[in-house]
Parts: sequence; C-alpha cells; structure tokens
Amino acid sequence: MGDKRVVHIVDDEETIQRSVGFMLRATGFSVETYPSGTAFVAVATQAKIGCVILDMQMPGLGGLEVQVALADIGVDMPVVVLTGNGDVALAVRAMRAGAVDFLAKPVEKAMLLEALHRGFARIDRADGRAAEEAEAQGRVEALSPRERDVLEGLAQGRANKAIAYDLGISSRTVEVCRASLVRKLGVQTLAQTLRIAFAAGMGRPPRA
Repeated sequence: MGDKRVVHIVDDEETIQRSVGFMLRATGFSVETYPSGTAFVAVATQAKIGCVILDMQMPGLGGLEVQVALADIGVDMPVVVLTGNGDVALAVRAMRAGAVDFLAKPVEKAMLLEALHRGFARIDRADGRAAEEAEAQGRVEALSPRERDVLEGLAQGRANKAIAYDLGISSRTVEVCRASLVRKLGVQTLAQTLRIAFAAGMGRPPRA
C-alpha cells in the first residue's frame, strides 16, 4: 500500500535489520534497510520521508556522523537512535543533534513504537516543535529549583559526581533528585528526560 509509514533502518548488523524490520512490517510500516551510514546518506535526499532508526556504532560513518551529514545535506527526518553501549554523554550528543529518542539494544517493541509515533507526529504537525516546547516548559516548571539544577547538569552531559561537585551537594542527593524529577516529568528513560530538557531550552552552551 502506498500510504504506509516509511521507516529507514540504518544498521550494519543484519540480524537487527531482519528482526526490527520484520516487527515493523508486521505492525504495518513500510521498511527500507541500509547496511551502513554511508549507504543511507548517499541516497537520503531521494529517500521517502519517514523516520530513521539509526545505529550509533557502525564502521565508517557512525550514528552521530550520520546525523551531522543529514543536517548538512538538508535532510530533516526524525531519528531514533539505537545503541548497544550508550552512556550519558553519547545520549546527550545524539539528542542535541535532534534525535527523538535514544534506545538500548535489544530494543523493546513498545518503546520503539512509541518513539516512532513521536517521530511521525513531528512530521505531521507543522507546529509540533512549538507545542513540544510549551509542554516541556510546563513540566520543568513543576520541578523544584534543585531538581532543575540537576536536570541542567544532565542536559550538559555531566555524570552524577560532577553534578554533585558543581552544586556542592552529595552524589546521593543528586540520585534522589534524579529519581524525583524523573517521577515528576513522567518519563522512564534518560533519552525521554533529555528530550524534555532540550525542548525546554536546557543544556545549551553558555554564550561567549
């Protein structure tokens, strides 16, 4: 059917291409697969508009490099990042580059579908970014000042110990604040936390 949502899977692991591709096709998506970031970037300007599932660790162009390359050639498709060994700094870089979510392998079906739903909603709504920013601002304003400080540290890609040092508090206090802000924001993953922080304007480098 020509009206199916298109998902581009960019991953050098053939098992991921097959398993995720099969799951998405069974769910009703049209799926295109690419064995490398280089292969996708080469055809991206002619590819059908859709969401991109992008592996972070690939030979040649890695996921972050693919995000940069897509921006350089003017391709603005929502990206869902997959990684086998992600960390806070990597998540921050991917989300700051525009990823709608950051998911660990093996990816859970429900979380992947929810991320794709947000990605396609971004395509559908011309005012989607403004609405997302307004919602994020409202959620962040509900946090305590200390929780906002901790969230800002996370958005800057800092580890708990570094945040604790900067704020003059214990690492345990940072952990308690993180748990509390996650509950108040209504999120489950670091990527979801960062998405709200960035939409609310947090994590931006200071002006020179």
